[in-house]
Amino acid sequence: MLKRMKPVQMIISGFLSIIFIGSILLALPISHSHYVNLSYIDALFTSVSAVCVTGLVVVDTSVTFNVFGKIVIALLIQIGGLGVACMSVSLALFFGRRIGIYQRQLIKESWNMNSYEGLVVLVKMVLKITFVIEGVGALLSLVVFIQDYPLIEALGISIFHAIASFNNAGFDIIGSSSLIQYQHHIYLNMVTAIMIILGGIGFMVMLDVYRKKDFRHLSLQSKAVISTTTVLIFGGMMLLKCSENISWLGAFFQSVTARTAGFATYNLGDFSNAGLLIMMILMFIGASSGSTGGGLKTNTIFVIACEIKSTILHTHCTAFKREINEMLIQHAFVLLGISFSVVLLCTYFVSLFNPEFSLSQILFESVSAFSTTGLSTGITSMLSRGSKIVLMITMFTGRVGAWSILTIGGRKELSEVHYSQEDIMIG
Repeated sequence: MLKRMKPVQMIISGFLSIIFIGSILLALPISHSHYVNLSYIDALFTSVSAVCVTGLVVVDTSVTFNVFGKIVIALLIQIGGLGVACMSVSLALFFGRRIGIYQRQLIKESWNMNSYEGLVVLVKMVLKITFVIEGVGALLSLVVFIQDYPLIEALGISIFHAIASFNNAGFDIIGSSSLIQYQHHIYLNMVTAIMIILGGIGFMVMLDVYRKKDFRHLSLQSKAVISTTTVLIFGGMMLLKCSENISWLGAFFQSVTARTAGFATYNLGDFSNAGLLIMMILMFIGASSGSTGGGLKTNTIFVIACEIKSTILHTHCTAFKREINEMLIQHAFVLLGISFSVVLLCTYFVSLFNPEFSLSQILFESVSAFSTTGLSTGITSMLSRGSKIVLMITMFTGRVGAWSILTIGGRKELSEVHYSQEDIMIG
């Protein structure tokens, strides 16, 4: 029965199953702190946010859930970050089972790979990279948290923080203020930012850099991701510093975390409209393809920028002495249109269900949900049931990919029927 499903259908079904199981576990009293009464809709929202590595929360994670509940959330984040396909293949490898063609198709579809070659080796490398970075990140974070918490609690916070950071999920278990209490702590800010960046650039890029080391020898994919990420981080930092009364460290960290991570060292509710606009642009673009993050993706915006430049200069669409495929360009613009549509629809329905909030607050929430960022101006917990459902659908769409959802019935072959051409006015 399962193998009759197309890979994209299996991936979507897998995510939905994990979300449902997670919501049941989080709704049980065994996951709650004493005297906490959590509704199922809030448990479901938390599960969706965790599996979709978002970080939007309707309840304070630190006080609502006990140790078991926090472990469940950490596992949901880990599964969501690596992806259902990767986790299923990992379990098969752990139990010594043979990896068949169907499992390889799942990985290929999940990571948008062009070939089946080396997929099992790639999964093993991804697992090693994940656990090494999260392990080192947890140890480095422990140096800070052990100063403020008892050893066992500090260790738990450090592990949770490392998982949330690398998987670009904005959950934290130190309080509803996120990392505001550490806004001037250079060491923790830099450790967290590095984990976010590594998780956001993608596994393929990390492997490519590890193997080739020299930027000139990297693939076009890696060059596009690294160059675009660098421009967005430092460009965003400069603009945020100009827009808000924050430190250079704060501007840098918020520029990094806006790229789908979701941690905050400042209260975003106090940001100006200009600052919120910059944050929304960074969130909308998001991380890179094949990474733990969401958004339109740096690869997509890179291709769009190259095509705009080539159109203005009347040249072929090229980058780093390589020509970009015409189908990729079309795909990029389609994704841009779909992404805008999803955000606008989410904004419309949340505005309908919660008219008491301003358009900028709701738009920020919608972009955050679609890009699986998790940043908020502080309205998430006050949203109505209808708005929560809309945000859950938007988070799921952002994590699985709008393109995957649209093609769930299967991709049709390009029609051979052609019609006569006729021009229309543009602009």
